[in-house]
This record gives sequence, C-alpha cells and structure tokens, in this order.
Amino acid sequence: IDDAMRSFAEKVFASEVKGEGGRHEISPFDVDEICPISHHEMQAHILYLETLPTSTESRSRRSSSDTLKSSWQVTVEDFEVACKGLYRALCIREKYMQKSFQRFPKTPSKYLRNIEVFTPPTKSGEDPFQTDDLLENLGYHLRMKDGVVYVYPNEAAAIKDEPKPLPYPNLDTFLDDMNFLLALIAQGPVKTYTHRRLKFLSSKFQVHQMLNEMDELKELKNNPHRDFYNCRKVDTHIHAAACMNQKHLLRFIKKSYQVDADRVVYSTKEKNLTLKELFAKLKMHPYDLTVDSLDVHAGRQTFQRFDKFNDKYNPVGASELRDLYLKTDNYINGEYFATIIKEVGTDLVDARYQHAEPRLSIYGRSPDEWSKLSTWFVRNRIHCPNMTWMIQVPRIYDVFRSKNFLPHFGKMLENVFMPVFEATINPQAHPDLSVFLKRITGFDSVDDESKHSGHMFSSKSPKPQEWTTEKNPSYTYYAYYMYANIMVLNSLRKERGMNTFLFRPHCGEAGALTHLMTAFMTADNISHGLNLKKSPVLEYLFFLAQIPIAMSPLSNNSLFLEYAKNPFLDFLQKGLMISLSTDDPMQFHYTKEPLMEEYAIAAQVFKLSTCDMCEVARNSILQCGISHEEKAKFLGNNYLEEGPGGNDIRRTNVAQIRMAYRYETWCYELNLIAEGLKSGE
Repeated sequence: IDDAMRSFAEKVFASEVKGEGGRHEISPFDVDEICPISHHEMQAHILYLETLPTSTESRSRRSSSDTLKSSWQVTVEDFEVACKGLYRALCIREKYMQKSFQRFPKTPSKYLRNIEVFTPPTKSGEDPFQTDDLLENLGYHLRMKDGVVYVYPNEAAAIKDEPKPLPYPNLDTFLDDMNFLLALIAQGPVKTYTHRRLKFLSSKFQVHQMLNEMDELKELKNNPHRDFYNCRKVDTHIHAAACMNQKHLLRFIKKSYQVDADRVVYSTKEKNLTLKELFAKLKMHPYDLTVDSLDVHAGRQTFQRFDKFNDKYNPVGASELRDLYLKTDNYINGEYFATIIKEVGTDLVDARYQHAEPRLSIYGRSPDEWSKLSTWFVRNRIHCPNMTWMIQVPRIYDVFRSKNFLPHFGKMLENVFMPVFEATINPQAHPDLSVFLKRITGFDSVDDESKHSGHMFSSKSPKPQEWTTEKNPSYTYYAYYMYANIMVLNSLRKERGMNTFLFRPHCGEAGALTHLMTAFMTADNISHGLNLKKSPVLEYLFFLAQIPIAMSPLSNNSLFLEYAKNPFLDFLQKGLMISLSTDDPMQFHYTKEPLMEEYAIAAQVFKLSTCDMCEVARNSILQCGISHEEKAKFLGNNYLEEGPGGNDIRRTNVAQIRMAYRYETWCYELNLIAEGLKSGE
C-alpha cells in the first residue's frame, strides 16, 4: 500500500471518528434512501472522465459495454475500479478467515480463484463432564509478546525466541489491508457502483416475490409434517445474565425466599447476611415485588442511554441482588444463577425446536477468572442439549486501569487468553477448564459502541504492554488482538484435534463504520450490523462474502433504532445472511419463548411470509456454533453445499425456488466482478 493511500485512509478514519461520539435522539436512518455519492458529484465525475484523452482500445471497450453503462449508470473505468477493489477486499477476508480456522463460503472462492471444528453432541448415556479422556501434557512454553501469545517447544527455544511454526499475525500487513479497505469504502466510484447493485438486489427480490410467492407457498404446503413451528431455530445472540424473562426472575426470587430465607447468602464488610436479612437491609419483602417494581425491563428511558440500560441488570436497582442472582462468583458460588440457567435450558428442551448460545463473561481483570468460571460450570453440572456457550469479553480496560487493577492493556489480554493456552497444552492439569472449553464455540467482544475513542489503530499505536494510560483502546485495537490470539489458539487446538473457536463480536450497533470494516477482516459473524446501512460498500461486501449477522430488532428498538426503521427487512430482501436473536430477554421480552416472540413481532411488522421466516431460521443454524453432526441432522446431510443442492426442504421448510433464487443472484453478482476484472486486463 502506497503512502498516498495510507494518507487517504487516515483522513477517512479521522472523518469517521469525528462523528463517532455523537448520541443523537434523531436516528441516522431517518432519511429514507440517500445515494452515497450525490447526483451532481456523479455527473461531474462522468464529464471529467469523458474529457480525458482515450485510446482506440479504450473507445472500443467503452462501446462494447454500453449496456453496462446504461444499466448501472457507471462508466467502464469506474466499473473496473470497483471490481478490482471488491475483489481484493474479498481476498483479504478469505485470507484472515483461513488463517484463523474460521469460515469462508466456497462459492466466492470459485470466482476469486471448510473449516469448522466444534465438539460433537454428547451421546446418550455419556457423561458430558468426564475427565478421563483428557490429552497428555505437551510441555510447551508460553510467552506473551506484543499482545500475542507465542508457543515454544521448550524452555531453550523460548530463551532463543524460536517459537513453533504457527500462523502468528503480522501487524504491518494487517494495517496495510485495513488502510486499503478504509480507502475503498470512501471511493466515489465504488460507493456508486455498490449502491446501485444493492438497489438492484432489493428490486429484484420484489419482482421475485410477485412472480414466485404463490409457487413458494404451494411448495411449502406440499411439504409433509414440517412447518415454521417445528423448524430448528437458534438464538444466535443472547447474554446468559439476561437469558430469563422478567417474570421468570421474579418467580425465582420469591421461591428462593420461601426455601432459603434463613440461609447465609451474602457477605458485607461488617457481617454475613441471610437472605431474610439482605431483603430487610434493602427495605423490601419479596412477597411485595412485582415485575414493575423489579424494574429490569428496558423502555423509552433507555433509548440512546446505554448507561441506563446497564443499570437494568440490577433488580429493584440493587446491585446486591444482581450479585446474588445473576453472578457466577459470589458467596453461594453462583448457585442461584446456575439454577436459573438450568430452568431456561429445561424450557428450551420442552420447546424442542429452539436452541440458544448464551454468553458468559471473562473480564481479563485477573488470571483466575477462567478457573472460577469453569469450576462453577462443572460443579453445577450445567449441561443442556439445546445450549452451546460463548465467552464475551467486555471492552472496559479503562475501568480496571482507573482503579489500578491492571498495569497495562497487555495484562488484560494475558488474563483472557493465557489460561486457555495452558489448558490446551496441558489439559490434565486443568480438568474443569478443559471440560468447559469443549462446550465453548466462540468469543464475543461487547460494550457500548457509541462510546467515543478517538484513537486510530496504526503502526504508531502503543503495543499492549505499553498501553498504560487510563484511556480505552479503540474497537479496532481490541478486535485485532482478540483475533490474533484466537488465530494462534485455533492453530494449536486444531493440531491437537480439539474444538476451535469463532470470533463473533457485537458490531455495527452504533459507532464508526471502522468497526464493521474491522469485523469484515477478522470476524466469522457479527451481532447487530445496523450501521451497514450507512456504507453501501461494506453492505455489498457483507452480501458477497455472506457474513452472518444476528439481528435483534426489539433490543435495537429500546436502545438505538426504532423498530419500523430497522434494516432487517431490507437486508433480508437483498440477500444478506441474517438471523433473528433476542439479545436480553430479561430486558426486552415478555413470554416464556422469547425467540418465538422475536419472530412473531418481526413477521407482523415486516409482513414476512412463512418462507421468509424459515429462511431466517435456517440461517441461524448455519451461523451458530453447534457441531457438524447436529447441523446435518437439522438441515440435511448436504447442508455444506451452497445453493438449492444443500437445502433439504423436509428439514428446513425453505422452498427450493427461494434457494435457487438466492444462489443464482449471488453467483450473478460475483460473476460481474469476475467479468470486470477480465475487462480491465
């Protein structure tokens, strides 16, 4: 990447960051449709190109592609520039996905020139917590260098700094790729081309609906036994601390008081308190509590106020009750929280066709967090066939640093990743953690994206061990170092035949477009993705690469974007790979089946057909971290094949007409880029 492009990328980043910290009551989506490059600017650009001296060859190329110009309203030169940029962007994503053993679809690879390892389901009668099959100690040495864990065959190799030949990240290459993408998403010709392609995709789907909707419905009616209710669907984005609805939590609080009123459950500096004494200290009685006084539901007062939303995790506004009922590490060793999660798991099993992927938190504040969390998990025997687990890492280094819990950012990374590396190298020395890691499918990066950082991640950025200020690093800084460590970890675990992890961050809910750009490079899939609507280039790239997006319209409605303005329907029509998720049922939902509530409201507001809903449900299975065996059972043995050949309508209830349309449209868009590259040669 040359200096001019790097300079241009820095200007783009600066302009993005400038508006990053704004919290506007008026939604950024208020204006219905805005072309990324104005009509006047486009006309001036075309006139400029037409005044340039052209060779005979150039004129012949232009005359042979009049249809291109008339259908897309872009010049041949702009078309070629756009295709080259989009091609390189897809190559960048393919490279980073393959290095980290994450997923990249096969179809784009065909036009540009299968990786997933999850723990298989527990067999009937098998103990999911058995430790007699743990692998032996490899005796490797570990050392964190510049924020990344390096693996050495022995102590002598560590002294000589000769690590094992694993795919370690190259920061300079990453920054060059990032700067290229920054420049790409700001290029006028590319913005215009992608904007028009997205408009075309939306219009094309509406024509498809007019022509084929009744045929799709007829196909579904002729499909025996299967309907939307008994299609498998996964809640691809849900936080464990809010996985129950508010009525469930209220019932549990009252029940625990009836059973354990005289049990010591809480410790203060002065003395230990029984449950009865704790409620007396809070000047309340559980019998008098209602869902209104519990006050955990998000409403109008939380819109654009993430700080108020976080306070909703405190029942009755009391942090003591959050610590007692919704934490894994407390005086009673997280017993109440474990019981609540088991009850939610029982509800999922009873519903039969619903699954969830709850997130548990690792903060990076201390190195024993993993040990405590895994001990809690194993001691309480938390296992549900309809649940897989993820780890979320909150981006709150600034909080820990201000309280002097951490000396620098590198220590936080070390606390998050080093225990996992140690358990991978020597599982027998960490039996609980090794068992727990078998149930983990990915890592998430969470926090309020609208918080302003102002830091541009570049070669001049301090290394993690040098980041000693109380200022929080940028989203990109967090994402790169999480991705880098997951990449090395996955290589080591795959070498040992262990399950690998996906990087699935919260992204695009608010904040700068650079968040989505970073996720395009590093993430297997993302949660939210609302801000894709602001960047036609990124939205089109997410479509071409079929990057899964877990959308939560009810959550967004209470925090950042009114329901009717949510781009869910727009993304679905264009063919982006989206699924529905609940995010926080305790805050946003009312019923015992929050995922079905999410689908039902979306179906009513967006007027979704049965085929639409089943397509979204199928996407959720493909996006999630359940094993290959389970996906084959839920979707059909050929589910890895893209297009109608990979769809078993008897399992998914998605019409073959719909699958054929999606695949042909996707291939057509990829073929356009291939043709653009050929015409530019």
